[in-house]
Amino acid sequence: MTLSFWRYAHLALALFSSLFLILASATGTILAVDAMQEKTLPYRAENFDKITLEEALTVLKKNYSEITTISIDHNQFVTLQAIDEEGNDVNAYIDPKTGKKLGTPLKKSEFIQWVTGFHRSLFLHETGRFFVGVISFLLVLIAISGFALVLNRQRGIRNFFAKVVKEYFAQYYHVVLGRLALIPILIIALTGTYLSLEKFNFFMDKKDQEKVKVVKAVISKEEKETSVFKHTLLADVKQIEFPFTDDPEEYYIIELKDREIEVNQVTGAIVGKKLSPMTAQFSDLSLDLHTGRANGIWAFVLAIASINILFFIYSGFAITLKRRSSRIKNKFKANESEFILLVGSENGSSLRFANAVHKQLIDQGKKAFITELNSYTAFSKAEHLIVFSSTHGLGDAPSNGNKFISLLKKYPQQQKITYSVVGFGSNAYPDFCGFAFEIDKQLENQNWAERLLDVQTINDKSAVEFVNWIRLWSAKMEIPLSTTPSLYNHVPKGLQKLMVLDKTLISETEQTFLITLRANMRAKFTSGDLLAIYPANDSRERLYSIGSHSGNIQLVVKLHPHGLGSSFLNALVPGNTIKARIINNKAFHFPKKVPQAAFISNGTGIAPFLGMIEQNKTRTETHLYSGFRMETETVSGYKKFTAEMIQKQKLHSFHLALSRENEHFYVMDLIKRDADFFINLLQKGGVIMICGSLAMQQDVEAILDQLCLERNVRNLSEYKKNGQLLSDCY
Repeated sequence: MTLSFWRYAHLALALFSSLFLILASATGTILAVDAMQEKTLPYRAENFDKITLEEALTVLKKNYSEITTISIDHNQFVTLQAIDEEGNDVNAYIDPKTGKKLGTPLKKSEFIQWVTGFHRSLFLHETGRFFVGVISFLLVLIAISGFALVLNRQRGIRNFFAKVVKEYFAQYYHVVLGRLALIPILIIALTGTYLSLEKFNFFMDKKDQEKVKVVKAVISKEEKETSVFKHTLLADVKQIEFPFTDDPEEYYIIELKDREIEVNQVTGAIVGKKLSPMTAQFSDLSLDLHTGRANGIWAFVLAIASINILFFIYSGFAITLKRRSSRIKNKFKANESEFILLVGSENGSSLRFANAVHKQLIDQGKKAFITELNSYTAFSKAEHLIVFSSTHGLGDAPSNGNKFISLLKKYPQQQKITYSVVGFGSNAYPDFCGFAFEIDKQLENQNWAERLLDVQTINDKSAVEFVNWIRLWSAKMEIPLSTTPSLYNHVPKGLQKLMVLDKTLISETEQTFLITLRANMRAKFTSGDLLAIYPANDSRERLYSIGSHSGNIQLVVKLHPHGLGSSFLNALVPGNTIKARIINNKAFHFPKKVPQAAFISNGTGIAPFLGMIEQNKTRTETHLYSGFRMETETVSGYKKFTAEMIQKQKLHSFHLALSRENEHFYVMDLIKRDADFFINLLQKGGVIMICGSLAMQQDVEAILDQLCLERNVRNLSEYKKNGQLLSDCY
């Protein structure tokens, strides 16, 4: 079935049952805690599981002149109803090994009775029990649909417990905790459904309802000759009714978990046996599993699962609201719209700009339709096509646009259409807006397409530059759209303040500096995470790899001419504060429990590795390969640092490549030189981490792939899938 089916089914079931689930989960948590608390009461005898009926009955007959019944509850507390030697009635918990009274059975507190009644029927009697049963069944369906969604997300059952990419809090823990709580929640839901159906006699016909324990069984020869008292444990008994007199014709009636037997009080032989119906046994088992009454650890698991259900309701709706806030919304259908807006976006920023244009076109009375590039098809009424696309990697398509070129060839339009392409990217990269230019080129070759405007490029999500395109497009189309940049600006909420502690010039020649920032005490980060800053107080975001040092954030920054982020950071002085957000980059953290690790970097990409090396408390064998242009103060500082780390056994070796010295080397030359080391590292389960420029990453991966082919080992892509090749390059 499709992803959308499971997603909508999961959401619809949750919406319908959320209120009842909140009430049931909250009360279920309280009852599970009460079940755990019962286990702490001092009414259970030591080594209870080893006490036989013969031992218990011998002791109790000596201590009590007349015994009516003995009951053993789910806590294995033994309750005695008898008359003592002084003629007093006895109703007490007793120790079956000594006959000593341990306490008096008490009713549950009024609060627990109230919670129990509410949990079972919402105080609506049979109607309430019916609703609770329905909600339990819906919880089964919710768990199944959630399981299907996780399978789809993780790409199959084999990857069910594989690492989950953390996009944001609600999404991450909804999946992670959902996997862990799946089995307990299914058990809660299935047993709750069964108990509700059983209350309505769903599993018995009218004849069975009139006689529950009348299934007589044949007594074997062994049972007739063997003493039940010697071979039956008290732990297997639910209740014992004592004979009124010593007359051998009067028997013990002993209720076990699966049958009721009549036992000769002299010989202990079974003289009558009635089997309990399977429905009664299932009912007891379901009650044990649903309430946790029989086991304190299981009661604790149920309490955690109930709390998780409450969290899933919160996180599920948070995910839905977030998805709805950024989803594509259309008033008109594709086949009736004159304006078609196609969006290619990796992280949603291009979609935000496109949505703003789409909304204004609708407000202007135009029929407009917006969709992803990968949803391109024939648009029968289209007159104008607007493409908004970012570029991923080195000129590649974003994930929701990687099929567009092939779809463009597959679905030629049947009428003339004007088009305009808007590209989003950063001019810091050589392939700035590369995919947008490729789209424009492909559209130019279509005989039905007519270019309205040249490709307009937007650097760093600049609202000002986007407004320039708005002006050009509005003038051509004679449709007035807003030219106010603030309409298209977007600064994320929830930024935290960071204080500048220190800023040190590392190299005057290379204009490189190190800046140290202090985050608040609750902030969690480690080397390899990312710091996102917003220098112009708009949507333009700058990312820097974090090096963690003594609980502070360290960034190594190269000042670029007219660089928005580097100029902003360079202007800071100790004592200044900035607003930023820390992005958990778990995929680029120092790997745990690996035999070896090799770090490869160029330029300021060395920053996170310096922090990782300093944090290498386990002294994992680590090797650092770094490339720079020439010997500078920066490089001298790194040499000094790495020498100290080698002395402290936190770093095994440091290999330096200088590309503009007399004996010039590149990092790639060092990798070729140490080919045996890298191949051996991969084969032994070691990890290679790359940080720096995208061009360097591609060169390094090309060489490693070539080495793998030459040495007849696994393909580099397999090591990537195995998590042995990690990169964080820009």
